[in-house]
Amino acid sequence: METFKKKLVLSFISTFLIVTIFNLQVANAQEKQEITVLLDGYPVTFDVAPVLKDGTTLVPFRAIAEALNISVNWEVSTQTVIATDNKTNVKLQIGNKTAIKDNVPITLRVSPQMINQRTLIPLRFFSEAFNCDVDWNENTYTVKITSPPKEMFVTGFYALGDSQTSSWTNLFGKSYPEYTSGNTGYFSSIAFGWYSLDSNGNLLTKSRTGWQRPDGWEKVLDVISQFELKSEMVIHVTDGDNTVSNLLSSKEAIEKAISSIAEEAKTYDSVNLDFEGLGLNESKEDLVQTQQKFTEFVKLLRNRLDASKSITLTLHAPNSVYKGYDYKTLGEIADKIIVMAYDYGTKPEPEELVIQAIEQATKNVPKEKLLLGISIPNETQESFAVKIGLAKRFGLDGIAIWRLGLVKDEMWNVLKNSITPRR
Repeated sequence: METFKKKLVLSFISTFLIVTIFNLQVANAQEKQEITVLLDGYPVTFDVAPVLKDGTTLVPFRAIAEALNISVNWEVSTQTVIATDNKTNVKLQIGNKTAIKDNVPITLRVSPQMINQRTLIPLRFFSEAFNCDVDWNENTYTVKITSPPKEMFVTGFYALGDSQTSSWTNLFGKSYPEYTSGNTGYFSSIAFGWYSLDSNGNLLTKSRTGWQRPDGWEKVLDVISQFELKSEMVIHVTDGDNTVSNLLSSKEAIEKAISSIAEEAKTYDSVNLDFEGLGLNESKEDLVQTQQKFTEFVKLLRNRLDASKSITLTLHAPNSVYKGYDYKTLGEIADKIIVMAYDYGTKPEPEELVIQAIEQATKNVPKEKLLLGISIPNETQESFAVKIGLAKRFGLDGIAIWRLGLVKDEMWNVLKNSITPRR
């Protein structure tokens, strides 16, 4: 009997040890498994890897705050993180399980930690404190953060389409000339691709690329004004046959073009210059001249326009093959610049190149003047959300969508959940 008891005790101890070792192995594996943090579908980069402690993901505070455009300060004397977005104020202290949000104490499951000389904070609490949605996938060790809708300027390009891709129907929800508020609530302005120029400076209402001003165009302007949307007069010209280059090389053509644009612009709130194809495969000397000519055209137009009219420039991205645009000087003249960060050759547009375009643009132009151009035909619902998220993450003024008539229902939902349009 005594022997049986000993065996039973040993068996119990053996089982206990096996379970304990297994749990320790699981916990150790969890600590070592890499955690991915996605903000609006794109990874957040940390200099110290996130860790999982007692079911709570901890991340370096500065990296996540910068990604969310939240101001943070580190108070050395009290080892306290202070974060604010002008609406919410959060305080987190190393080793303290009590956080303060807007002067209200909140108990944390895990206190902020100092790891590898970096302050790590509870990711879920911090993100949700600033109205983000947070989802944890335990199978892939992925945290998905969705930022709250942000007020931004949203431009929608309006162009003719067939019965299946009608800008009117896509915007107003009914076939021309009937209309409702439709999807007007997603936009700040509508950019009408109704004009072009020839090399002699003549303002055209029909271009060789297919852009044209439709019959009944006045009706479109009248309806968008009812919904308090701004109107942009887009002048679209391409340099495939040197139309733009020849135009910019002639003083007479420039004068004619600027006079015509200034007169026609009286009908609109803004002028949007979309001069494409400048600076392809040019020598350094020729490239400088091309940039100077276009910049001078914009300066002359700025001086000729009524002071109430704004100027938007729709430009190839600085990392595109078209280098004929002096972003720095143009950013000093224009009110807004749309960065066409697309047509890189693959679909969806590669995020790395879009980020590169944003980073290069923001080095020369205040981010408050920049809109990220997004080409709807090149994106999926998921990649569209990522592009909007990048515009938010880098603090850009907004986005510009090419084009109305192609935006699908699921993409409208992405817009609804991502942006509040500024009027």
